[in-house]
Amino acid sequence: MTSEYPESRRDERIVETLHGREIADPYRWLEDPDSAETKDWVRRQNGATETELSSYPEREWFQQTMTAILARPRAGVPAQESGWFFVGRNDGTQAQDVVYVADSLQGLLDGGRVLIDPNKLSEDGTDSLGSYTVSPDGRYFAYGLNESGSDWITFRLLEVATGAEVDDVVTQAKFCEATWLPDSSAYLYLHYPASGRSEGTETKALGGGQLKLHKVGTPQEDDQLILSFPENDRIFIGPEVSDDDRYLVVTISEGTDPATRLWLYPIADGGLGEPIKVIDEFRDETAFVRMSGDRLVLRTDRDASRGRVVTSDLAGTFTDLIPEGEGALQSVRGTAAGLAVLSLIDAQPVLSLYDLDGGNPRVVPVPGGGVVGLNASPKHDEVFVGLSSTTDPTVSYVVSAASGEFRALPELVPAGAGFTSPEITVTRRVEPGREVPYFLISRADLTFDQPRPTLMWGYGGFRIPVLADYRPGWPAWLAAGGVLAITNLRGGGEYGSSWHDEGRLANKQNVFDDFIAVGEHLQKTKVTTPQQLAIHGRSNGGLLVGAVMTQRPDLFAVALPGVGVMDMLRFHLFTVGAAWASDFGLPDDAAQFEDLVAYSPLHNLRAGTSYPATLVVTGDHDDRVVPLHSHKFMATLQHVQAGDRPVLSRIEVNTGHGFGKPAAMVASEWADLLAFAAHHTGLRPQ
Repeated sequence: MTSEYPESRRDERIVETLHGREIADPYRWLEDPDSAETKDWVRRQNGATETELSSYPEREWFQQTMTAILARPRAGVPAQESGWFFVGRNDGTQAQDVVYVADSLQGLLDGGRVLIDPNKLSEDGTDSLGSYTVSPDGRYFAYGLNESGSDWITFRLLEVATGAEVDDVVTQAKFCEATWLPDSSAYLYLHYPASGRSEGTETKALGGGQLKLHKVGTPQEDDQLILSFPENDRIFIGPEVSDDDRYLVVTISEGTDPATRLWLYPIADGGLGEPIKVIDEFRDETAFVRMSGDRLVLRTDRDASRGRVVTSDLAGTFTDLIPEGEGALQSVRGTAAGLAVLSLIDAQPVLSLYDLDGGNPRVVPVPGGGVVGLNASPKHDEVFVGLSSTTDPTVSYVVSAASGEFRALPELVPAGAGFTSPEITVTRRVEPGREVPYFLISRADLTFDQPRPTLMWGYGGFRIPVLADYRPGWPAWLAAGGVLAITNLRGGGEYGSSWHDEGRLANKQNVFDDFIAVGEHLQKTKVTTPQQLAIHGRSNGGLLVGAVMTQRPDLFAVALPGVGVMDMLRFHLFTVGAAWASDFGLPDDAAQFEDLVAYSPLHNLRAGTSYPATLVVTGDHDDRVVPLHSHKFMATLQHVQAGDRPVLSRIEVNTGHGFGKPAAMVASEWADLLAFAAHHTGLRPQ
């Protein structure tokens, strides 16, 4: 297929000298997503990909299967706020989940009332609900609207009791939800001036966020600036109001670095006092949980790689409440009886309840491979937890914080039929050389009497844990007879901060070595062969796939990098890219440049090399990992590919990084990815 690739113009004149090295960038013109030339290139690439995929007999089976999977009725995790109960539901035919409300849990289980239907917000279903909060008096429902999958947020208000729209709009927000003051008169949000554009194709580097206070019913231009750091564009600000309504708690972080500062603004007479700087250095990760009298309850990794729970005075002096244990703490929430603690033990979730003094621990035996949501409040006894398995989406439970009693809430899911997931076997394995854990998952009726087509999934970054949880494509791949390997790589959050540190900055190569080691182990143990192994990852996982396929193209038959960071020498110049310096480093630094150029997927493609069959996936409205990464990588890969395996690009129009993607688009994308993987690994759906 090599001769049939669409032409990608090369501009050989673009060469820069970076730290003494000459770096060519012949496809830099693809960095402009709105140019006529780029749009034409996208159209031609999609055309070539469609022509190729339409010839695959596996595609129809996967399309039908994915359509059936996404047609299953489903529901999210209930939330209790300000006297109301909310849940998102989907009857299986809707592009976006619909939010229902009731004044009691039983009312919600009985059906509730539609409060907002995002499917009516746009004709193609690409506008989605990013977040919602309720004013303390229960009057206002503040929802964040994301258009075409963009990170940009527009806040609007509804009256909860009637569903009536309120004439109040806030635009140009990102990475936040509406945080209400106790008197319900105003909310805080993170404002990013967008230079006149916020539709999702802007690639300009994002400036610093401004914490602003918006008073309901007043023009946005009158909003009060509470906090900003104009000298540092990488600062993120996260506000929340303490459960006793005494403080606005502000968490300050630099980019994606977990280290945080913690400030308290006293709340009085509807306004904010001067901040109390409880923690004012970027040293450890510290998250506010709740108040306990005059002391703060915090989750922190200070002197505890796996995390611990402490109390703190206003001077930042810590006292242990729940010491570091076997599990890696993921989330701690206040309840009416004390604390709900979610931890990971060997990448598997455990929910525990504690009294407020850290005593009386008890494990709640709710089953699941991954946690979809944990909703709790010091004002309520009910704790709502949602869990998923590899093949089935959310099952929600209500837990009594006082007694520990729990029950599943299947009534939340709308009635209807659909796809039945296969019975599966989940085995926990460890690659012995580098001691990399992974889940090996297959259909229960299959045996490993012969190597089988296998799909490897990984991420390895930003302290994000990878679990044996649900993704829509997994049940389809497993139902077809494929094997799934979900890897726990250094750089993730499965085992605490030290595990993360071993896979970032100068240690980033460890992530790729871990993934390669698992691939080799799968072959040594005869689970699969190089001709039957496909690799997949998204975002930082797309970078993982891009790096590994350039380092070991012989080890895999198929590479599926999704919305990946591929140009490690220019990632910091676009939208929020500079924020990732905590994991990647910055190419402006000479030492970090050497680390980055050593594994940058774009800069390690070599002419004359036979690369795996590759399907690169991105979205033209991705304003987090902008599509230029995938575009430049694909143009280069098509230029250098020496083998006869196809290398193709699938570019979704009017969608972004992945959040809020309509169900039909999700089904279509997964169908194409899995059909491509199946076709080139020899998997014949059975």
